[in-house]
Amino acid sequence: MKRRNKISLYMTMAFLVLYIGLLILLYLSEHSDSNATIRTFSDAFWYSLVTLTTVGYGDVTPVTPLGHAIGIIFLLFSAGMIMTVLGAVISFVSSEGLPLLMLRFQRKKDWYYFADYSVESNTLAENIYKEDPDAVIIYGEEKDSQMEYPDHPCLFISASPAKIVACKKNVGTKCKVFFMKENDIGVNIRAVDIYRLPVEVYARTTNGKDHLSGNIRFFHSYDCCARQYWRSRPLCSHETMIVIIGFGNYGRCILERAIMTNVVSVDQHVAYHIFGDPNGFLAMHRSLHKTFSINESSETIDSLLFHDRPWEEHHKILEQADRIIICDDVEQDGWNVYWRLERYYKTRGHIDLHSNRRAPGVSFFGTNKEIYTPDQIMRTSLDKAAITINEIFRRSVSYPTLSWEELDDLHRESKIAAADHLLMKIRILLKDEKITGFTADTVEQAYKRYCETKKIPAMQDMYRRLDHMRWLRFYSFYNWSYGPVRDDTARQHPMLCPYGDLTPEQKRERDAAWELLGSISVEL
Repeated sequence: MKRRNKISLYMTMAFLVLYIGLLILLYLSEHSDSNATIRTFSDAFWYSLVTLTTVGYGDVTPVTPLGHAIGIIFLLFSAGMIMTVLGAVISFVSSEGLPLLMLRFQRKKDWYYFADYSVESNTLAENIYKEDPDAVIIYGEEKDSQMEYPDHPCLFISASPAKIVACKKNVGTKCKVFFMKENDIGVNIRAVDIYRLPVEVYARTTNGKDHLSGNIRFFHSYDCCARQYWRSRPLCSHETMIVIIGFGNYGRCILERAIMTNVVSVDQHVAYHIFGDPNGFLAMHRSLHKTFSINESSETIDSLLFHDRPWEEHHKILEQADRIIICDDVEQDGWNVYWRLERYYKTRGHIDLHSNRRAPGVSFFGTNKEIYTPDQIMRTSLDKAAITINEIFRRSVSYPTLSWEELDDLHRESKIAAADHLLMKIRILLKDEKITGFTADTVEQAYKRYCETKKIPAMQDMYRRLDHMRWLRFYSFYNWSYGPVRDDTARQHPMLCPYGDLTPEQKRERDAAWELLGSISVEL
């Protein structure tokens, strides 16, 4: 037992002994007096209660000098008790006592715990509440007196995740815990031993790892921004020149998503002009030259053209670009680029600006409300689609394959990249580049179109070729190369070759990503 608990126990026992002793003395001093109204021990106990609670009925009163003295002691005790009880009530209401009591009545609801309150935490919590009005939002810190109270119902409780989990008692769904500061899980004391708790953890990071342990998942705000950008503004078939200004965290993720998602035709040749330091990027992704033309424009495959000199000097490129993406990590620097482009340059393509601020007439992307959504951070629908792709793939091949739980991060990401390309597949099948989202009707139409057209050998071959092209880009991005036998340690795969060199069974493997449309259609 802790020292503080022992002291509290000893003080309680001492108070009880003193109280019972005073009752005995009161009874002994009063019961033999002829004028006394306190004649039994129960009368003494009753008198003490009405005195200590300051009710004072007056039906029994002490008459002896010793009884009066004991009565004075009870009166003094009553003032102390009132102050103690009042202090306890105030402490209960102002501390975590009342919020924890309120939580106990909501155990069956979904709980979302944020390790701290921030703009990002508030935005995600607000989006969660919009989707689930019964959600219980918990911020793991005391409310600052200067803090503006959130627009959604929430509780501020300076308590650890372990204490919150203990309060939930495994009732309903698992509590979801969020660490919204970059790389916070490595230094935040509340993350200690969190992998032992029955919770789902989502931690913001800047590294490339997606999993730490079974219940901990990382998310990247930059990658979420890039994924949201290409999902809301997919590449169109007429676009052959894309300019990216700013190659920090946001710029790199924008390019990475473009590499793995922007596959619209087997004959495409999109030129990406990137303004920013490419050295680290090219050193890391040293195998990209197998699927892209690096620093040399091509008319047969996509090109990655990195420019050492400032974007201001390349008037012709800016003028011919189909779209210009401004994605500087420092938002104000991005706005400065935007105003200079608008004022001094002739452009025929549209300009997209990464900004959390809105302004009339400006095409902006990557606001907190767009990035910090439940589906972006928890990736529920994307992961579900990826799991389904893996199951379809397992059924389509004759050799043993791994379940989703058995896959490592890279191969999970491979399925997720295939799921990310679904929107593009729908646009290709329906020949409608205005589609920027899934609906039950569009998915059903796309799958029906796929089933009809895959009966034509040339069309089926084109679908497989297109997905193989996407698949090659993914593995070259992660520095895999061809090998006669699959070797994950050496990063070699027998399918990393031209489509024409694949076996019939290997070509059929490319059907899984297209067949997923049928599963989604049924679900929707």
